[in-house]
Amino acid sequence: MPALKKAALAVTSAALLSAFVVTPASAADGDDDAPKPPATMSQIGGAQLGRSGTQVNLGPGAPVLPKKLTGRSWMVSDAETGEVLAAHNAHWRLPPASTLKMLFADTLLADPALLPKTREYTVKDEDLAGMGEGSSLVGIKEDLSYTVHDLWLGVFLRSGNDAVHVLSSMYGGVPKTVQAMQDRAEELQAIDTHVVSPDGYDAPEQVSSAYDLSLFARDGLQNADFREYCSTAEAQFPGEKKTGKKRETFGIQNTNRLLTGADGVDAYKGIAGVKNGYTTHAGNTFTGVAEQGGKVLLVTVMHPDDDETHAVYKEAARLLDWGFAATGKVTPVGELVAPKSAVTGNGTDTEGAGKGAEADKAQGEHGPDKAARAAAATDGSGGVGIALGIVGGVLVLLAGGVFLVNRRWPLPDLMRRRPRP
Repeated sequence: MPALKKAALAVTSAALLSAFVVTPASAADGDDDAPKPPATMSQIGGAQLGRSGTQVNLGPGAPVLPKKLTGRSWMVSDAETGEVLAAHNAHWRLPPASTLKMLFADTLLADPALLPKTREYTVKDEDLAGMGEGSSLVGIKEDLSYTVHDLWLGVFLRSGNDAVHVLSSMYGGVPKTVQAMQDRAEELQAIDTHVVSPDGYDAPEQVSSAYDLSLFARDGLQNADFREYCSTAEAQFPGEKKTGKKRETFGIQNTNRLLTGADGVDAYKGIAGVKNGYTTHAGNTFTGVAEQGGKVLLVTVMHPDDDETHAVYKEAARLLDWGFAATGKVTPVGELVAPKSAVTGNGTDTEGAGKGAEADKAQGEHGPDKAARAAAATDGSGGVGIALGIVGGVLVLLAGGVFLVNRRWPLPDLMRRRPRP
């Protein structure tokens, strides 16, 4: 064989090999005592996302995935196109902890007229009942009044279960809120999610997945109030009120360390939220969105090993670094699907995807025909455009594609947040 042909064959073989490399599963999979993902999982978003282990399709010049990834489940995706760049047990149903508050916020903020930001509410004893032992709190007190704006700051910055329960009371009670959240999850095709408590506190059968949490973040970021709250680093919160004196306030800081740069974690360049969480059963969980070089990525990490301090943030940062470097050099392993009710820009109804979700839900486990149905159900043209740029402390919504033919996402706007320390 001529030398030129041999060289060309070698290059072609190397390119084909790199395009289908699947990196070894995370370190957690090597632990015999660690829980194992189910053999079959949902294939919403693509057949490859239903497989256990790490899924990535590396193209020529693509960087390999970071070595130190211990999360039981993780995913990195393009927030604008919805393309999933890489994933690990994306549909594994795990306890979500406070990252479930993204679904809570996405549900209640969908109708701003229902709970306007300026509305004041005096807290009653029963509003604070039923919170789990050891719940994270912002410091709400009964018989004191708070605005809805105050309460949302408590939810996003301090992950306050007390703020969640007060807002749930204002919404009509915890049971109504839980049902609304479940309905919202189903509308978003987040079929891995089962809601039991609105705050994400450990509860029997309360689960979500890296895939679903990414859906919640992506949908929530279409809402200006959601964007404002999740990107706020610090704020003042109402405190005690003494007769004849101005009401006191106290400072609160966002517990998202990639946003604030607190506790020895470096603030991530271009970070703009979204939500972190921790419970005994869930371990640490995190979903974040960041923009660099005109690209906007979402990352979700669930339950990394605790051998490394602040592992959830460090692994999320590693995945974001990889994602920005790999953009355009990998073949997506799946996509973030559009809501069931959405119609794509070319007029094609995505109801087929919804039917696929319903069939998945009805069967529980997933048969061999799911891959074909999932591929047919989504055509990749329903991406959300949410280019988030941070320049001089200003978070900018730059541009947008659309899910719906007759309703567009918010026009470009500006949101200011307090500068990080």
